[in-house]
Amino acid sequence: MSETFRIGIDLGGTKIECVLLGPDGEEVHRRRIAAPRGVYEHTVAAIRDLVLEADQAAGHKASVGIGIPGAMSRRTGLVKNANSTWLIGKPLAADLEAALGRAVRIENDANCFAVSEAVDGAGQGSPVVFGVILGTGVGAGIAIAGRPLVGINAIAGEWGHNPLPWPDDDERPGAACYCGRDGCIETFLSGPALERQHRDNTGMELAVPDIVLSAETGDGRARDIISKYENRLARALAHVINILDPDVIVLGGGLSNIERWYETVPLLWEPYVFSDAVDTRLMRPVHGDSSGVRGAAWLWRGDRADHQELK
Repeated sequence: MSETFRIGIDLGGTKIECVLLGPDGEEVHRRRIAAPRGVYEHTVAAIRDLVLEADQAAGHKASVGIGIPGAMSRRTGLVKNANSTWLIGKPLAADLEAALGRAVRIENDANCFAVSEAVDGAGQGSPVVFGVILGTGVGAGIAIAGRPLVGINAIAGEWGHNPLPWPDDDERPGAACYCGRDGCIETFLSGPALERQHRDNTGMELAVPDIVLSAETGDGRARDIISKYENRLARALAHVINILDPDVIVLGGGLSNIERWYETVPLLWEPYVFSDAVDTRLMRPVHGDSSGVRGAAWLWRGDRADHQELK
């Protein structure tokens, strides 16, 4: 078994993507399929088949890293906190290792995003990278020296389910979150949250790109909504800087494509950061939508301990 070829799997709610990286991180093989929804056993079988196909492209068994929309409980070894609910309570790592005949590494998909951008992306060479996902939900992952910080409870980087910091009066108590609390960062900064705020203020149903376009073409109400969003994003990231002090923050997810964030947010976060100067960089992702699956592959970094674990 070789440690120089790495397979990454990005297990999403609607699709499963597989990539094979060569010794220098070059993409050798890629395949994407629709995710089997609701049936755990079909999910395991689909991942198995994708890995075996990638093995053929490599010419031998390769290491396997998997990003999932949840986490593996350190206490039970079972999946928890997954929005693909059919995974919850299942021994995914053990079942895949049995199906594939090798060790696998499974991490939260936001952790994989952070690892990808830390290894050979926007945060390459930076000791601490905070990778943010702004999409249907809001999450984050932390990479330290290119490796994921998981935490003793496997929730490191769960930024979206903390309260919005320094809230204004009209932001209290905030919208209800699926986690059972009110006013989570996710309820302010997700794509659906931005669309809801626009609908509540204008009575119009618009998708996020159209809201941004309306703001840029002079719609005052849309401009106010976007301004409020970026102020909230700045406050939420300032809180991260005050606690973690990362070298780089990389934005991912659909809302990361909005160019103005990279200019406005670093200016807006300065009053909230407990420092005389803020050198943290806010960056676009280098690998875009491919960061998650590449980061899963990079969960194996090819050191001696990794090689022994693969055998």
